[in-house]
Amino acid sequence: MKIRSLIAAAALVLGGALVASPAQAANIATNPGFESGLTGWTCSSGAQAVTTPVRSGTGALAATPAGSDFARCSQTVTVQPNTAYTLSAWVRGPYVFLGAIGFSETWAAPGATWAQLTRTFTTGSSQTSVTIYLNGWYGQGTYYADDVVLDGPGGNPPGPQPPAAPVLSLGQTTTDVNLSWPAVSGATGYRVYRNGSLISSPTATAYTDRPAAGTYGYQVSAVNAAGESGRSNTVTAVVGSVPPPPTGLPKRVMVGYLHASFANGSGYTRMADVPNEWDVINLSFGEPTSVTSGDIRFTQCPVAECPNVETEAQFIAGIRAKQQAGKKVLISIGGQNGQVQLTTTAARDKFVQSVGAIIDKYGLDGLDIDFEGHSLSLNAGDTDFRNPTTPVIVNLIAALRSLKARYGSRFILTMAPETFFVQLGYQFYGSGQWGGADPRAAAYLPVIHAMRNDLTLLHVQDYNSGPIMGLDNQYHTMGGHDFHVAMTDMLLAGFPIQGNANNVFPALRQDQVAIGLPSSPQAGNGFTTVAEVQKAFDCLAKGVNCGPYRPRGVYPNLRGLMTWSINWDRFNNFEFSRSHRSYLNALG
Repeated sequence: MKIRSLIAAAALVLGGALVASPAQAANIATNPGFESGLTGWTCSSGAQAVTTPVRSGTGALAATPAGSDFARCSQTVTVQPNTAYTLSAWVRGPYVFLGAIGFSETWAAPGATWAQLTRTFTTGSSQTSVTIYLNGWYGQGTYYADDVVLDGPGGNPPGPQPPAAPVLSLGQTTTDVNLSWPAVSGATGYRVYRNGSLISSPTATAYTDRPAAGTYGYQVSAVNAAGESGRSNTVTAVVGSVPPPPTGLPKRVMVGYLHASFANGSGYTRMADVPNEWDVINLSFGEPTSVTSGDIRFTQCPVAECPNVETEAQFIAGIRAKQQAGKKVLISIGGQNGQVQLTTTAARDKFVQSVGAIIDKYGLDGLDIDFEGHSLSLNAGDTDFRNPTTPVIVNLIAALRSLKARYGSRFILTMAPETFFVQLGYQFYGSGQWGGADPRAAAYLPVIHAMRNDLTLLHVQDYNSGPIMGLDNQYHTMGGHDFHVAMTDMLLAGFPIQGNANNVFPALRQDQVAIGLPSSPQAGNGFTTVAEVQKAFDCLAKGVNCGPYRPRGVYPNLRGLMTWSINWDRFNNFEFSRSHRSYLNALG
């Protein structure tokens, strides 16, 4: 995990295919061959028009990704609603993407030869413009593009047009679903849909629904004399849900990982010296005797590495003191070096026995799952997160259920996956729709879903991550508040797996979600300043201080923050814990 972590490289999961060129009827793209430089295109600083190599004419695009910049070039084109278009371009180089915002994209890595990419899409019922784009990928070299074609009619059709689709937000209580949206220009009314069925036609920009207990997806559309807009984004409400188990945790929590079995350059912190700001202390790490044994062991940091390590008796006494002060102490399993693959039922049973032995020996309050690297993956054909078939997934779920049943309702269960294993599922699940993708993509989702009624906290690591696409179909890059807002919104609003609206990963309860962060610049890539973190929390919990990304709802019960690590926070003069503890306390 964290600085010891595998850095998720989303580029490794991508799969695509080259397609043949369709017949061209019209090209409504501006400067499609880059003969006029970058005129008509909006490009990042790494892009330029070149005279070689070109596929045809005298110019082509050359663009070089740098850092977290994908070297995107885009242009917005006027189109007609309800109309089919074909977008194509000739590309060369490593990892070149072609797409239209709001629609699927395609890609290739043709190397030193020119290859054509093609993607078709149909505009929405009120859509009059579309933004097409080309970009490379995180950490890759220069790509080239030429002869871009957007094939189809340009301009707006005559006559009145339906209004644009609204942007829907959600607020709710246990029984009420409170929907709201900004007024849409030209709209005379709205239509509210629950699970795809029309339930109301208000003229106001808000609606409250009181359905029976269950999970519901809501959309809204705008209407006028010309017709109905496309439907809005979907927001997910869980009504009458079972209240969270009585874990004894406060409304706002601070979760920290304690380097208990190693020092990692930050220095060893004794259990008795862990500051009071932390509500949950995760002992890092329990690791297996071998990758597939399921036999988990935990040992304190050796004296040679941690000269100030306490005795086992002092360590256990420190745990008891923290518990008496209302803190919870968990064993965290995995981390970068702790690959755990429960490939057999024997490994599953050994996992339950050995983890239980650690919990009992130290009198711990629960378990944190921090499986990284190659611990979890999905076999070919395992495509339904609700009914997984891959042994390492099925056996882990069974093991967690056994431990939960053994220790009861006050047993705390948390998970700390990387974005690669969760939010990447919006684009890729396992080996992907066409095969060839990284089978680890989104592999945590079936585990999270199976355990959602027993899961105390999910704190995805919003760091050591490549750019991830949010629900706005834009890539978001770690290190700023927008990344945390976009990633957390996906967990609290739910999201369609691989963009399939008929296969939605349901939203988690607000009290189950915390934001995962590095506590200092030394702790991991993607460090976010105190001010940026609190802007993200403001946006999510209060609906203020939002940046370009607007969440699908306001989440006043967002639970708190997780960090790697308590040790690195101490190394950084406690900036993380003291600043954010005060902030969370003030929220109430």
